Amino acid sequence: MTTAPAAQTIRIDLRLIADMVAPGARVLDVGCGDGTLLAHLTREKGVDGRGIELSMDGVSRCVKHGLSVIQGDAETDLKDYPPDAFDYVILSQTIQAMRDPRGVLNTMVRIGRRAIVSLPNFGYLPIRLQLLFRGRMPVTERLGYQWWETPNIHFCTIADFVELCAQMGIVIEKTAIVDKAGRVTRRSPTGLANLLGEQGVFLLRRG
Repeated sequence: MTTAPAAQTIRIDLRLIADMVAPGARVLDVGCGDGTLLAHLTREKGVDGRGIELSMDGVSRCVKHGLSVIQGDAETDLKDYPPDAFDYVILSQTIQAMRDPRGVLNTMVRIGRRAIVSLPNFGYLPIRLQLLFRGRMPVTERLGYQWWETPNIHFCTIADFVELCAQMGIVIEKTAIVDKAGRVTRRSPTGLANLLGEQGVFLLRRG
């Protein structure tokens, strides 16, 4: 049986993602890591949950907790799933590390009736200030990598992501912007939200 953390102990973006998932849904968590979100959804929402994870260490930890997770690469292995195979396909804090974010997004909204994406906002004010005044690549609590070791290869802002969805014909049904203190706003994901939000969570569907 899973030993999922209590709801109040999981990351704020994972809590917001969980809030967007309907009880009993079929869920695929892409890049599920140690299975924290998947275990939470299984326990709290009774979902039929599956996971795909690149690292064997992550897969092993998920399996130990009784989760249905396979090893795989989201950029190649998701293409094998048929349309509408899941009610929700989730990608949390990973899209910026994908080689082909457009391709992954396109696949997510094809194989899922809904997709949920959370991402760090490189337009966040402290990040802008670090680059402006220090002239060096920003390092923050959430983005704790030096430039030479970061897995993040496609830096984007909340506004960039919204624009990409519009270009791809993907509908954003719900947005939650989170500041450093963990406060959530439902305001439009442009303007001040793009400046003050440390991360964004988006519920998507194909148009």
